[in-house]
Amino acid sequence: MLIPVIPSIHDPLLADALDAAINNKTKPLGSLGLLEALAKQIGLIQKSAQPSVKAPAILVFAGDHGITAENVSPFPQSVTWQMVENFLAEGAAINVFARQNACALHVVDAGVNHDFGPRAMLIDRKVAHGTRNFAREPAMRADQCAAAMQHGAELVAGLQGNVVGFGEMGIGNTSAAAALMHKLTGLPVADCVGAGAGLSDAGVAHKRQVIEQAVRLHAAAREPLEVLAAFGGFEIAMMAGAMLAAAERRMVLLIDGFIVTSALLVAARLQPAILDYCVFAHCSNERGHRHMLEQLRGKPLLQLGMRLGEGSACALALPLVHAAVNFLCEMATFESAQVSGRDK
Repeated sequence: MLIPVIPSIHDPLLADALDAAINNKTKPLGSLGLLEALAKQIGLIQKSAQPSVKAPAILVFAGDHGITAENVSPFPQSVTWQMVENFLAEGAAINVFARQNACALHVVDAGVNHDFGPRAMLIDRKVAHGTRNFAREPAMRADQCAAAMQHGAELVAGLQGNVVGFGEMGIGNTSAAAALMHKLTGLPVADCVGAGAGLSDAGVAHKRQVIEQAVRLHAAAREPLEVLAAFGGFEIAMMAGAMLAAAERRMVLLIDGFIVTSALLVAARLQPAILDYCVFAHCSNERGHRHMLEQLRGKPLLQLGMRLGEGSACALALPLVHAAVNFLCEMATFESAQVSGRDK
């Protein structure tokens, strides 16, 4: 995949115009808190003082991981394809939340170790039947990693809207995300590894040891794409490519939890300005996500103690995106409402 050049959204004249518009609404200065910063950010992304939310969509990428052979998850690998079936049957949390908020949902087979056959609701972009075991060898070949990123970019190119959220499903993918986080941030492995789908303390300790050994095995991987190929999943690589393409199109990127943010870490190391386009939906309860957000200087909209994945927090944060745009475009000004402004 050819990595696009992502420009900064910095525009002093538009920023001043947005500040003036926000501050002239019938409210005390700053009283809408993060919604004011969000409205300004979306305006800058869209190059407009009258931003909009059009046809929001969430892409849920599913993939399997060879690292599950090391017993790093309390669930068997088969849960990945079973949960994809749940998505297709519209029975998962993301289905409920996306439907509730009138958000399109697209389920992508990035590399599940299962053959679904043609399905009306499933987008087949399978690179392989899961990655290899990164405790023994690189998770992906370089060409597989590039193909996954390209698929992600092409999927975004087919979207009609201007807001896209990212979700994932893949047993073992918190191990991949933790390894990526360690390599791309330099934080200790212990700060990156958590319970994932519900490991015991002993399970977390074992998972940490597996990742530490794998990091030593792949010590030569230093550049972002090398690190992604060594440790990542097909769904993580596909998300990274999709994120870059979405920012190139000046879309608003809704970032979910730990695994999705690991994909963003890769994309941000390739094109740092992508962070200008990102809205961080929440701070996950998965150990390490808060540290990721600190590294990226991300301010989460929600803190609900969630750690589900699937893009669930993207769907829950979407009403706040609507609210930010709507107050900027629809709320009265002091002049239009004939309300007295500040004396000083």
